[in-house]
Amino acid sequence: MTGTGGPHAGSEHLIVLPERTAADSLAEELREEGFEHVRVVAEAWRTKEGPERDQWAVYVLDTRLPDTSGGGAYEGLRDRFVDVARQHGGSYDQPGDARPPTD
Repeated sequence: MTGTGGPHAGSEHLIVLPERTAADSLAEELREEGFEHVRVVAEAWRTKEGPERDQWAVYVLDTRLPDTSGGGAYEGLRDRFVDVARQHGGSYDQPGDARPPTD
C-alpha cells in the first residue's frame, strides 16, 4: 500500500513490457542504481486487439519517496518510467496514484 507509513511504505511503479529480456534488463539496471525493491512478474494481459498474451511487469517500490506526492523526485521517476515503457512498446501504471495510467 502506498504511503501507509509501514515498513515498506513508498511510491509504487509498474512498468509493463512485452519482452522478458527487456524486463530483466530494466530490473537489473534499477537494482544497480540502488533500488532495493524490484521484481519482475509474468502477467497475461488481454488487449483490445485480441486474446491474452504474456507481458512482463517490472514492479518497483521506491522507499526513498514517501508516496505519490513525493514532488519533483516522484514526477521525475514517473516520467522516466513512462519513457522506458514507451521505448519498449509497453505501458506504465502507478498504483496509488490518482491520475490515470499512462500508456
